[in-house]
Amino acid sequence: MSNIVVLDNGGGLIKAGLGGERNPAVVIPNCLYRPLSSKKFLHPTTTFSSSTEDLTSAAIRRPIDRGYLINPDLQRDIWSHLFNSLLHVTPSTSSLLLTEPLFSLPSIQRATDELVFEDFGFSSLVVADSPSLVHLYETSRCPDGLVSEGRCSLVVDCGFSFTHAAPVFQNYTLNYGVKRIDLGGKALTNYLKELVSYRAINVMDETFLMDDVKEKLCFVSLDVERDLQIARKHGKDNLFRCTYVLPDGVTHTKGFVKDPEAAKRHLAVTDGASPSEAVADQLEVADRTTDRKRVDLSKNEFDLTNERFLVPEMIFQPADLGMNEAGLAECIVRAVNACHPYLHPVLYQSIILTGGSTLFPRFVERLEKDLRPLVPDDYQVNITTQEDPILGVWRGGSLLASSPDYDSMRVTKAEYEELGSARCRRRFFR
Repeated sequence: MSNIVVLDNGGGLIKAGLGGERNPAVVIPNCLYRPLSSKKFLHPTTTFSSSTEDLTSAAIRRPIDRGYLINPDLQRDIWSHLFNSLLHVTPSTSSLLLTEPLFSLPSIQRATDELVFEDFGFSSLVVADSPSLVHLYETSRCPDGLVSEGRCSLVVDCGFSFTHAAPVFQNYTLNYGVKRIDLGGKALTNYLKELVSYRAINVMDETFLMDDVKEKLCFVSLDVERDLQIARKHGKDNLFRCTYVLPDGVTHTKGFVKDPEAAKRHLAVTDGASPSEAVADQLEVADRTTDRKRVDLSKNEFDLTNERFLVPEMIFQPADLGMNEAGLAECIVRAVNACHPYLHPVLYQSIILTGGSTLFPRFVERLEKDLRPLVPDDYQVNITTQEDPILGVWRGGSLLASSPDYDSMRVTKAEYEELGSARCRRRFFR
């Protein structure tokens, strides 16, 4: 059994397991939480979406904010629970492969190294960034593909804290070409909370609940103006209206979509189709929804219409919210243009999407639609999504941990004690 612990320490989720495995042994939220029924903060043992616990108005403490470690003591507490109670590893006889966000500050790097070597006593450490691990996994998954043959790719990582467009060449991230948008899953959830709180019911404290709403009901619009017109219609003509039922703490402790079939009607609105055509195709479904058993939950539910696509729209048009930032398509073009011209055609043909925020329906189609006018006509645009965008980085780390190059990359505890953090870090970013 491998004694290399692979730890993808994300702002939203921690993915942890042993090197060489296909999937991580543990996937848990990177936080402590306190439900109303408890007086102290608890460690999550599973993802909240699969938990049956009542998380209404639960308080949360996160060690990572905007992608960077801000509370090492809290992170130590979470890692201690992870290594001792969930993974059951002995740090002193194990090596750690840790993912770290791009452009991490030296003070944060020192705090991380102190956690790894001084608090937990790992025998050695390798630090890697997410884009290079995603590239490594994709090259091994498709050895005959363009990513492998061209040896470069453009990794678009839409995570919990922010979005990066990072060119990778021969398994090294080209830092001078990396572009960042300060928007991720957390910002999208917060925006959804604001919209629902203003229009329906106050949900500003319901982070876990609104995460669930976002994951189940939000989608990316291919034509925002047309969809806004549909969302203004009444009754059966409004294909986007759906109802989310809040937990009542008695019969159900989790929120749920009142009519899952009606929630999928937006898929009938294809790119270029007029609203009237889409409505005609969906009348039968709309009629069926009225025949369903009616439950009087009027005080315990809220409707969503244009919020469903306006929330993911932030990633493509941050300026609509008053943010002085480029959208994702322009961000990708700027990242490519920062690289050598010889790499441009290959980078556009090998765009890889990873991160949980790329799981919105029609994300790829919308990105391709926005990107195509910005790219020269003689370049092809090819966008691929990882089979599991949430676990892709961890799988790349697992591959690296089982490769023969791993031993030459790691920094041992003795080297750290002799040379210090800054000198040891040079080995990871040659």
